[in-house]
Amino acid sequence: MQLTMFSDLGLRLVMRLAAAEEGQRFTARGVAAELNASPAHVAKVVTRLGELGVLVATRGRGGGIRLAEGATGRSLGGLLRALETGEVIDCEAAECPIIPFCRLRGVLAEAQEAFFAHLDGLTVDDLIVREGGGAVPLTLSPSPRGRIR
Repeated sequence: MQLTMFSDLGLRLVMRLAAAEEGQRFTARGVAAELNASPAHVAKVVTRLGELGVLVATRGRGGGIRLAEGATGRSLGGLLRALETGEVIDCEAAECPIIPFCRLRGVLAEAQEAFFAHLDGLTVDDLIVREGGGAVPLTLSPSPRGRIR
């Protein structure tokens, strides 16, 4: 299964904020530059993560984005379910002639749920914290493949 770019960017954005130093401030544009992503795409992800209660966004001077209380303890499976809004396969878009006889959509939906269920036991903290409890430093460098759209 391949995650959408939206979900991928959402997870990386949350990880970046979670690995920040205490009190460090972020803007969507600044995080976009750090993650080598489109500012417009990051703004959409920030909006969605705000709707989900993962981020808190404050406008104006002294504003910015930060993780909501308890965000790093959230289930990865739950977060991805909320970010991955589409089905694995879109049979109606393809106008497939075997739809009445096909079981592929159901099988893929079950596989997708098994994927998410595997991630239900993991949290954002599990992605950024070592066994000893110290935060893993994130070294950000420009992507050799260019900007994420």
